[in-house]
Order: sequence, then structure tokens, then C-alpha cells
Amino acid sequence: MRERFLKNELNGFADHEVLELLLCYAIPQGDVNPLAHALMDRFGSLAGVLSAPVELLSQVKGVGERTAVLLRMVPQVAQKARLAELERELVLNTRERVGPYLLELFSQERNEAVYQICLDGKGKLLACRRLGEGSTSAVNLDVRKVVENAILHAASSVILAHNHPSGVALPSPDDHAATDRVRTALESIDVRLEDHIIVADHDFISFSESGYLG
Repeated sequence: MRERFLKNELNGFADHEVLELLLCYAIPQGDVNPLAHALMDRFGSLAGVLSAPVELLSQVKGVGERTAVLLRMVPQVAQKARLAELERELVLNTRERVGPYLLELFSQERNEAVYQICLDGKGKLLACRRLGEGSTSAVNLDVRKVVENAILHAASSVILAHNHPSGVALPSPDDHAATDRVRTALESIDVRLEDHIIVADHDFISFSESGYLG
């Protein structure tokens, strides 16, 4: 299988064969084909295997912690590389530019998470910081931390972003309340809350575009 990959990369590989090739590096001795099929049966697809938590992967017979960590790490390494490319001289001054970046940013999040994006006066990305996990209310959004990040990175404006794993991007009353708290706090240091964006599945809603931050 390694020879096939060296000749044609992953072209022509079935999903279970891609998984088998990965497993060869975690379990270099023995036939890992049955294990690849067992994982596919348990999690339904290659994507399901690679997005499964380490603790669930480890429950499959033959998968030790080392193997589970490798499988969980692969998509996160790929995502980190894609984000690094996206962030190089990245300007987030339009919805069309912000959207793809956030969709990639949240692609590996299984729970609700909140991020703060700091921008300069031209909309260039200065920093992206993960503020916490949970809904904007349950995570106890630390507004002081938002202000500290803005000052630390000399931001001219900030974009707040969080996801709804339920797949429904509609903002809740808590989302509106969090937006108001952050906007007021940032105004006190002369930094603009440019937008608050909710990501759900492959879609997102912009508070600014909806007129809430107008």
C-alpha cells in the first residue's frame, strides 16, 4: 500500500484502504485490514473515524492509545496547515473572506466554542484566540479577556465568532446579550466590534449583515 501511495498518492484508494495505510504506521507489524474495517463499521465512514474522540476510538478492540491519538491527530494537523495558509497576510474585510476562514476554523469543533479575531485598521488578521468552549452563556464569556486581547494585539476592530453544533445558526437571546456586553466593553477602549458570526454546519449568520450591529 505504501508503494501504491508513492506511485499515485491516494488516487484509487478506497476509504478503508486509506485508513489501513494510516494504521500501518501506528501498528507496523501484523495485518491491519480487519481493524480498518472494524473502525469503518463502528464509525460509519473515514470522516467518522477521523473525527471520533480518542476515548471512543480506544474502545475498538486492537486500537491502543497510540493508534487512537494518531487517528485523531491527522485531521487536526491538516486543519492547522490549512489555517496557516489562510492566515498568511489574510484580510477579513468582507463577509466573503470571513466566511470560508470561519468554516475552516470550526470544522474540527465538536462542541460549542467561542473565538475572538483581532483585526487592524485595514481588516488584516492580527490574531485569532479561542476564548472557551460552551455556548456564549454556558462558557461564561470573559469580556475582560476580550478587551485584554484587543489591547495586546493593538486591534482596531474585533470579530466575535461561535458555533452551533445543532446545525441551527439562528442567534439566541444569550447570543444577543453576549454581543451587547462585548460591544460595550470594546467601545470603552475605542475598538469596534465589527461582527459577531454564528457558524452552523456549512453556513453562518452575520450580526452585522442582519443589521444588529449597524
